[in-house]
Amino acid sequence: MKILCSSINSLPQNVPVGTRAFTFLEASSRPGIGRIASGWLRKLESAGYTPSIPVWDFMLFCFAVYASDVAVLRKTSADGWTRQIELDITLNDPVPWEANKAIAEEMLRVLSGDFWTLRFLPGGPTPPKGNHRECDRDCVSLLSGGLDSLIGGIDATAAGRKPIFVSQLAFEDSARQVAYADALGGGDWHQQWSHKVVFSGKKETSTRARSMAFYGLAVLATSLLSVNRAEILVPENGFISINPPLLPGRMASLSTRTTHPQFMTFLQKLLDAVGVNAQLCMPYRFMTKGEMLAQCADQTLLARFACDSTSCGRFRTYNRTHCGRCVPCMVRKAAIQRWGISDTTRYKFTNLSLAGKANADDPMAVACAVLAAEKKGIDAFLGATLAFASAADRPHYRHVAEQGLAELAALLRRDGII
Repeated sequence: MKILCSSINSLPQNVPVGTRAFTFLEASSRPGIGRIASGWLRKLESAGYTPSIPVWDFMLFCFAVYASDVAVLRKTSADGWTRQIELDITLNDPVPWEANKAIAEEMLRVLSGDFWTLRFLPGGPTPPKGNHRECDRDCVSLLSGGLDSLIGGIDATAAGRKPIFVSQLAFEDSARQVAYADALGGGDWHQQWSHKVVFSGKKETSTRARSMAFYGLAVLATSLLSVNRAEILVPENGFISINPPLLPGRMASLSTRTTHPQFMTFLQKLLDAVGVNAQLCMPYRFMTKGEMLAQCADQTLLARFACDSTSCGRFRTYNRTHCGRCVPCMVRKAAIQRWGISDTTRYKFTNLSLAGKANADDPMAVACAVLAAEKKGIDAFLGATLAFASAADRPHYRHVAEQGLAELAALLRRDGII
């Protein structure tokens, strides 16, 4: 599939047959042309954004990748999963991107499991030129409305940091994001944006590259800071980050890799290569969700919001209720159980034994993983999963995988699954 993401002025008069085109920032009146972040420019200027060319081009790249990910259906590929995506993007300065496109292509291969061919062209939309706002913030922190990002915000502010909290507008989570940012003293600088990727036709639902839009927003927010090298906090527990395949059929990109350490290494390398002066930081890469809860710096504030946060990928499907039986829900339940407080989260299936055979795929996969690790040992279960890690880091990732499975085992035994 061929995708073109272009400024409206650089859009060719005749888009080649077989190419899906998107325009940045403005909507085209021509039929069949999708749009990305339409109407953004004036809003960004009003918010005081004056990003550098490297920062702005990085955001355009991230949004183009996300648009491609949702526009190309996996079921039409030869194996029903792996796609071949040719993506052309107009940028303001394509030279460093063309010189380093191998890094970007390999990074996306790790993230989405697809084969990407990237081409960077001149003619991208120019960045906004807003009025500069004096900013007392010292870093950027992702704030999704989930439990991990809540803990990350609490810990950062407790340590004296002043983050710009960055969120993607997301249905019910938008109100949560505002409430959390306000409670953490960052409401005035809270950045909530939507990528506004819109096009006709069916959408791909696997969205393995969905995190790219979030990273694009985070990098864009660094342009508001008055620091030499901006730090971007990515609060995610280590067990979900490495996301060890629970079954052989869940290898590689069949499991989500949005914060996988291998992907994050490539992302940092790309930031450096194209001139974005930002440092990604994953403070919880060696901790489970349960450990994050137990060690959070402000237990009172955490207890106030923890069970209100969201973890479930099917939250909208179940009418703003956690399903209770997907992997993120089980990790959440297990972590709160280890934390030791009453879990008041609204679950469709409070007890896994009530989910029934029709909803048993994820619980059974977790049960198989737990039993395999207990029977054969954690190293046999992990196999080559930690091959990406350095010799110094591997024991720490091994620990987080072992402890994460132990938390899940306690949950499964509580519910009588094993």
